Amino acid sequence: MAYELFYWPGLQGRGEFVRLAFEATKTPYVDIVREAGPGRGMGEMMSMLRDDSLVEAPFAPPFLRVGDQIIGQTANILQYLGPRLGLAGKDERTQIFTHGLQLTIADLVTEVHDSHHPIASRLYYSAQRNEARKRSADLIDYRVPKFFGYFERVLTNNPSHKGWLVGDALTYADLSLFQVIAGLHFAFPRAMTGFANAYPRCATVHDAVAALPAIAAYLQSPRRVPFNNTGIFRHYKALDRASPF
Repeated sequence: MAYELFYWPGLQGRGEFVRLAFEATKTPYVDIVREAGPGRGMGEMMSMLRDDSLVEAPFAPPFLRVGDQIIGQTANILQYLGPRLGLAGKDERTQIFTHGLQLTIADLVTEVHDSHHPIASRLYYSAQRNEARKRSADLIDYRVPKFFGYFERVLTNNPSHKGWLVGDALTYADLSLFQVIAGLHFAFPRAMTGFANAYPRCATVHDAVAALPAIAAYLQSPRRVPFNNTGIFRHYKALDRASPF
């Protein structure tokens, strides 16, 4: 059955976490808005978002269509795909922990977004620069260390000692951790100086994911939209600061 992903064109955003799962496992999927073109693709997505008759209505992109089923929310999509793509462990306990890690990553992603849009998403960054400086400082100095301290502890305590977050094999949580680290390096290059020394196990996950043949090929392909200042991870020089690590 075909997997159809709906997300905004021109940026990685939250849809990238889903794309990485498909790309890592070489699972065929259709990126509807990108591949169907701006007319049909965007029109179809917006029509679904505005359709008051949909029972399984998505709140916002990304959402996945599988046959007649619509699945919204990034973590929810990955929870659905994980067992089907071999990216969630082999038992219920492992799958629940993997999902919990993904939800924690989702919390961090929200905080990253709010570092440049602390007042309102509908306002431009230029309308909230002063507030963004304060919020990004707190993100860099306190929240990023708190989150990655947690992920480092999870990696340390994994009894398999294979270098992954859960069990002895790659999960979608590892792919998502890679994406967050890559995004933070783009958004805050000064602040992320020293990250690998402070959180060596997290850095190893990033490097191991990037080195996976399927992911390495994807990162070099035109399917991987570069980080830019329309996505979650945005580089504003005024918000970057000295590394806390």
